[in-house]
Amino acid sequence: MNASEFRRRGKEMVDYMANYMEGIEGRQVYPDVEPGYLRPLIPAAAPQEPDTFEDIINDVEKIIMPGVTHWHSPYFFAYFPTASSYPAMLADMLCGAIGCIGFSWAASPACTELETVMMDWLGKMLELPKAFLNEKAGEGGGVIQGSASEATLVALLAARTKVIHRLQAASPELTQAAIMEKLVAYSSDQAIQMVATLGTTTCCSFDNLLEVGPICNKEDIWLHVDAAYAGSAFICPEFRHLLNGVEFADSFNFNPHKWLLVNFDCSAMWVKKRTDLTGAFRLDPTYLKHSHQDSGLITDYRHWQIPLGRRFRSLKMWFVFRMYGVKGLQAYIRKGSNKVNEALLQRINSAKKIHLVPCHLRDKFVLRFAICSRTVESAHVQRAWEHIKELAADVLRAERE
Repeated sequence: MNASEFRRRGKEMVDYMANYMEGIEGRQVYPDVEPGYLRPLIPAAAPQEPDTFEDIINDVEKIIMPGVTHWHSPYFFAYFPTASSYPAMLADMLCGAIGCIGFSWAASPACTELETVMMDWLGKMLELPKAFLNEKAGEGGGVIQGSASEATLVALLAARTKVIHRLQAASPELTQAAIMEKLVAYSSDQAIQMVATLGTTTCCSFDNLLEVGPICNKEDIWLHVDAAYAGSAFICPEFRHLLNGVEFADSFNFNPHKWLLVNFDCSAMWVKKRTDLTGAFRLDPTYLKHSHQDSGLITDYRHWQIPLGRRFRSLKMWFVFRMYGVKGLQAYIRKGSNKVNEALLQRINSAKKIHLVPCHLRDKFVLRFAICSRTVESAHVQRAWEHIKELAADVLRAERE
């Protein structure tokens, strides 16, 4: 495939992707296949001669799509939300074209520096304490990890290394093995913690940081806060109080790829002291060293993570943040505006099958559903709910058009 064909096929692929997204509601959300379905449908070995692009795209529909669980379907209610937006998809395409492996500043300066700035942008959206920001070359900073599990593991390994060094400095006779067999990590029944959780996947439960945080600080216990599931909501002022107490944390992360329109993978992680990470993960073979690495002005993110290589993931954040703006992202989190709710109420009451009245809660136009009649049964409520869903779908469809 040369550049000319790439241009043509690329446009065709964008059309295919757009058609997929526009028509996803019509696809069966969960595939009707059995384990092992795919192997009989494709050759046992790679082809000796090239296949055509048309054949490959046809096989995507015949072989791949029948086995796809459509996470972006409006009928997908499993696991957790996974973010998707056209700006993020375009940025991922550009990331693939640039193809840099950003393990150091020198490997691709824009890859490193954009990530540093985007993590500060996002930290400011959340109103994180300044100690977590990289602005003006502070002690803390942010990094994009692959997942919340990865971020949590990084935090736990950094905490382990930090306490080993601290204890060995105080008691040189202690071996690393002797210290490690005494180390304890605290956990709840919802997540591995001290990792505190803000919004568990199972039931969106919250630990109380204002109670846990001071104890951890007093006892010199590393506190990692995992807000993977619910953290995106904290960009809205009305939800920001749920993050109160994060000032006690040593590290914090959440997943923009769950609810903030940035496609997987993008798990945002901040630390108060970057040396806690670099002390645990520093890797400096000769071929990775460069003349600017000790200037104090840049970051080599290979020291902040488990893998060596890393993609240009901050492009997705940059595209999404600029094309939506903070207000657009907040509106997406809030899932609808007063205007949409008012239109829905008008349709409901015009249809005259059921009757509702609204109220205002902190400037939010809310539709009230009150059980009023003595003779109401569960079947009446279910039929009313189905009616509301049908009309709501009509309103949202009109809004998109």
